[in-house]
Amino acid sequence: MKTTGMTLATALFLAGAAGAEEVHVYNWSDYIDESLLKKFEDETGIKLVYDVFDSNEILETKLLAGGSGYDVVVPTGSFLQRQIQAGVFQKLDKSKLTNLGNEWEMVAERTQKYDPGNEYSVNYMWGTTGIGINVAKVKEALGDDAPVDSLALVFDPKNMEKLAKCGVHMLDAPTEIIPAALKYLGENPDAQDYETIAKVEPVLTAIAPFVQKFHSSEYINALANGDICVAFGWSGDVLMARDRAAEAGNGVVIEYHIPKEGALMWFDQLAVPVDAPNPEGALKFINFMLDPQNAAAASNYVYYANGNKASQEFLNEDVIGDKAIYPDDATMANLYTMSPWDPKVNRQVTRLWTKIKSGT
Repeated sequence: MKTTGMTLATALFLAGAAGAEEVHVYNWSDYIDESLLKKFEDETGIKLVYDVFDSNEILETKLLAGGSGYDVVVPTGSFLQRQIQAGVFQKLDKSKLTNLGNEWEMVAERTQKYDPGNEYSVNYMWGTTGIGINVAKVKEALGDDAPVDSLALVFDPKNMEKLAKCGVHMLDAPTEIIPAALKYLGENPDAQDYETIAKVEPVLTAIAPFVQKFHSSEYINALANGDICVAFGWSGDVLMARDRAAEAGNGVVIEYHIPKEGALMWFDQLAVPVDAPNPEGALKFINFMLDPQNAAAASNYVYYANGNKASQEFLNEDVIGDKAIYPDDATMANLYTMSPWDPKVNRQVTRLWTKIKSGT
């Protein structure tokens, strides 16, 4: 939900209410049940100003510039780690997070890779990065034996050339695509040296001409509407597209597949910038989202797993019972995580990614 321009009447009302408490939240697009926003306001009396972004890079630019004006932000784990080291966040006063005991230990243990002791953040959602398909169109393009559960679907140019006719979108996120391409090549997806990372260049250069768009949110509606046949994206986004297509009754059948070679397991974390205007209000919002029923409402809407163990009794069966959202133990064992690249490698990767997308 993006904020919109205000009328004069609204501006005058707000001016009259100067001093009223506000909490400014900056979250990913399509990433919360919007009824929770009003519920928070009703329960706390705090005005919630809610803005959205669709890439970690956009969020990081605002955070590193300072003075973002936000009280709660939602970076992905590998970005969070780098931002903690840069002094971007303040430690959480856990004595004020009375719902913290609802955390899922399995998730909290994994997020410590990015935030030792989980001192600066708590998990909001987690998921995998994989393959969304329009079942009928992919079958038409590649036949009944299309490798829909393999990275070969999107990294083999022979497949991509055929799929280009019905449309392919990929995340505009090198931190997602490059580890997957490394996995496809049989390399360590968490490689930190640029020599290894650079091995993806010929693979990605070969398929880039067949990618209709690199974008980190437009593929949701494009899949749901039948405008594209494949998206390499985030699990919940693809499942949201599946749900929207089903609701529309447009005959589009969407599936999400975790690649059999392995997939990135990522974590989006609630954190408070060091210069947050209202850190106390920020903690109230985080504690609100740690309530089991609120966490469940968010997951039931966005089709992502959350790090709140106590919420699981409130999850819809099509969420908690879907192995694409809550994978079985064997699949979980095959998921990998990614560490942030150091600044020099990150600059090299940024140049490489720009080169791949532009084709120059």
